[in-house]
Amino acid sequence: MLEIDLEDVYAVLALCVPYLVVIGVALVAMVVAMVVARRQPKPKRFLVRAQAAIACVLVVAASVTAMCFGPLATLIGLATSPALTVSEETTEEAQALTEEITGEGFVLLENDGATLPLASGAKVNLFGYASENPVYSGVGSGGINDLYEKVSIKDSLVNAGIEYNEELSQFYADFGAGPEVSELSQSWDLPQPTVDAYSDELLANARSYSDTAVIVISRLAGEGHNDMPVDMTAVPYDNNSDEYADFEAGDHFLRISQTEKNMVEMVCENFDKVIVVYNGSNPMELGWVEDYDQIGAVIWAAGPGNTGFNALGRILTGEVNPSGRTPDTFVYDITETPYWNNAVKADYTNMEDMGVEGMNNGVPQMYYPAYINYAESIYVGYKYYETAYAEAQAGRMDFDYDTTVQYPFGHGLSYTTFEQSMSDLTVDGDTVRFDVTVTNTGDVAGKDVVEVYYNPPYIDGGIEKAAANLAAYEKTKLLEPGDSQTISFELDVEDMVSFDVDGRGCYVLDAGEYEVSIRANSHDVLDSRSFSLAETEAFDGSNPREDDATAAEARFEDIAGDVTYLSRAGGFANYDEACAPAASTEMTDEQRAEYHLNSNFDYTTYLDPTAETPATGEKNGLTLADLRDADYDDPRWDQLLDQMTVDEMVELISMSGYQTPAVDSVGKVQTIDADGPTAINQNFTGEGSIGLPIPVVLASTWSPDLQYRYGEIMGQMCREMGIEGWYAPGVNIHRSAFGARNYEFYSEDGTMSGLIAAHAVSGAKSKGVYAYVKHFALYDGNAKMVCVWADEQAMREVYLRAFEIPVKDAGANAVMVSWNFLGTRWAGEDSELMNGVLRDEWGFRGMALTDFFRNNGHGFMNADAALANGVDAMLSTYGGGPNVPADVTDASTVAYMRQASKNIMYTVVSSWAYEDGAAETGLAEWQIGAIVADVVVAAVLVGCEVAVLRSYRRRLAA
Repeated sequence: MLEIDLEDVYAVLALCVPYLVVIGVALVAMVVAMVVARRQPKPKRFLVRAQAAIACVLVVAASVTAMCFGPLATLIGLATSPALTVSEETTEEAQALTEEITGEGFVLLENDGATLPLASGAKVNLFGYASENPVYSGVGSGGINDLYEKVSIKDSLVNAGIEYNEELSQFYADFGAGPEVSELSQSWDLPQPTVDAYSDELLANARSYSDTAVIVISRLAGEGHNDMPVDMTAVPYDNNSDEYADFEAGDHFLRISQTEKNMVEMVCENFDKVIVVYNGSNPMELGWVEDYDQIGAVIWAAGPGNTGFNALGRILTGEVNPSGRTPDTFVYDITETPYWNNAVKADYTNMEDMGVEGMNNGVPQMYYPAYINYAESIYVGYKYYETAYAEAQAGRMDFDYDTTVQYPFGHGLSYTTFEQSMSDLTVDGDTVRFDVTVTNTGDVAGKDVVEVYYNPPYIDGGIEKAAANLAAYEKTKLLEPGDSQTISFELDVEDMVSFDVDGRGCYVLDAGEYEVSIRANSHDVLDSRSFSLAETEAFDGSNPREDDATAAEARFEDIAGDVTYLSRAGGFANYDEACAPAASTEMTDEQRAEYHLNSNFDYTTYLDPTAETPATGEKNGLTLADLRDADYDDPRWDQLLDQMTVDEMVELISMSGYQTPAVDSVGKVQTIDADGPTAINQNFTGEGSIGLPIPVVLASTWSPDLQYRYGEIMGQMCREMGIEGWYAPGVNIHRSAFGARNYEFYSEDGTMSGLIAAHAVSGAKSKGVYAYVKHFALYDGNAKMVCVWADEQAMREVYLRAFEIPVKDAGANAVMVSWNFLGTRWAGEDSELMNGVLRDEWGFRGMALTDFFRNNGHGFMNADAALANGVDAMLSTYGGGPNVPADVTDASTVAYMRQASKNIMYTVVSSWAYEDGAAETGLAEWQIGAIVADVVVAAVLVGCEVAVLRSYRRRLAA
């Protein structure tokens, strides 16, 4: 669940100040009247004091009512909405799916000498702080809640028939829990007992108990203010010892700490068989596992949700044959990656005057304009390593793949062996068809993954192209030894385009040979075939791609900035220049002139003096339910929109935080939206669902079936909790291993991320739930108010691709807009992104919602800039700030709000809320109750007034 932030409390109190002032004045006036009346005769004194009290109660009641129906209305409505829960049957279904996902999503990275599976009835010693305190999810709105029991690593062993050393586990339990890590309180501590804390007796008993040790090491981060530290000595953290430092200068968070290393050495000195379980979302440097002969197996077991650890024990025993594959690349030395010098944001050194005040864990904090350069261009993750390998093979550069990459993208082992063979290609127009036959050649049943890649023709110095590009994937059924399965693939040639950012400004298919291969991972080719294109084809304005509503055109030259981008030319000849630290830490004068926050924004910027005010308040007799299956261009939309009042439009667009408000004039009901990608959390009622595995684990399954079923169960849980909109899936890219929110996202690959999201969106839609694909766009870390600089080819082929696929393939009809800037403008103010690409090129029809707005739009979001550039709704639960347009009487503002209202309602009417036709609108139960209470108070006050006057007359007559 989201935590209460004091900044929000202060903001709500600020909105209530005028009402509280009135109440205070009334109380003071009553006291003054009471005091002044002391010198009056008794009858008059009684009358004055009674009237003062009645008037004060009246003012207080009226002020409270005004607060409740004014700034607090949305919050009260959300807090008093029905506290619906997920049924036991659906919870059990979600639990079963969770264990399927982890069973196929935990990745066996190493298994030397058949270390695994363990023998039946095995005994193990669990080592490491994380063996007692594992990571179940991540931090922030995307995490799981505390409403359901969690299956621990120890539980998973017991449930799988494995015994563990209870004395050793008690040692870790007695060590205690580390600092609490939350969205409001980040911590980079890595608690771990030092080796001198292990007594000789404890280790002797452990050796006697079993010769097998399981070491668990974890890393945790999430939503907050910073990504993982790239230099641990530059951030606050507690060392585990006074005798040495856990990290030296330049050591990062994804490197093994000294205390962890000492523990590993101690374990390997005492045990012959050692298994390492890495329990973290982000690829860690694991080269140290190769330094110890005793380490025979390594499992990547990222956040499993509430019950997913059950699969870990079953994998260890062989009851479950692992079939997971990595959705990211593991390298030996992260400091040698192309992104290293641009891994995390950095503050501009000349923008301190543009700081925005915020809160961090209840303490005021300033946030300053920052930047990050996506200097590696399209060569993200495996696309760089496989391309560098190809260049090295061609003799154009020095590059040793085997000493650079430890576990390639798509890597994962099994307890059995498989063979894959590929048929010849059939090219029919723009479609390439082929079959892949997978045979289990081993001794036990298992599932295999078919990974399909393409390698387009590349001309040195021409359009940038990676030598390996994921095109499709599929997972087999459970194959018994000797069994085979044939899987058919269809590839669209137009998906193999490259964006010619420096030449024709459009997508291009170059003439030449295209290799299509099936691989065990991004590096190891199992089989391949080729086809050729005789002529180059440019998809310019006169020749759009088949699935584009309008042709893609160059739109983001201003986002490239003054950055040197990595190029394949000459065997990555410009690597040192492109991948160096930023040449300047200052924003240029030209960029600064274009940069604005709310504090210096001209709110008339997007007003159109020639606009005509649309019709409002008409009586056309339509309801939103009438348009449930209507086309977006159906003329009845205009008739429906004519019925709305300006006030209704203002309420709808400005108060769409965790809901979309009811609109009486068109019969629109309130709908509820909720986080998140791992559990459905209704933050206002305190209800939530059981937690599923994090998206990284879902991606690691490489299973379209499980990815669809994940969306389906999320949709079902939403329905049962009375929720129509789902703040997920997150499809931002694991550009850097240090992204603290990587656990919420799928992969380093844009195509893979998009395909998974399409499956999840389709699953949710099957239950009548609309999914907000987020965060649009280039929000690949904790990047609030961060200027992202990227070249357009990388934007389109990597980062936007993850959104394009669910929009086109799954009909996604909701997106959440990111907090970062594209160049010098907030993403929500970039019409080329929100309208040009999303709506015009991709044909998106639906609503675009900001990320959490807070009272001040975090200092940079406002409704005027948002509405004019394609954003429809503000994720805000209280008004009075920049979520409300500055001039709601302006004709162009009304026109913007009208279009936004259409987009919101087009999305909402597709949900399960309208499955049964017209839905009831009107006052909420709390509003009815408040009105009844007001009537009662009024009646009581009238009665009191009558009684006072009668008593006064009697006193005068006495």
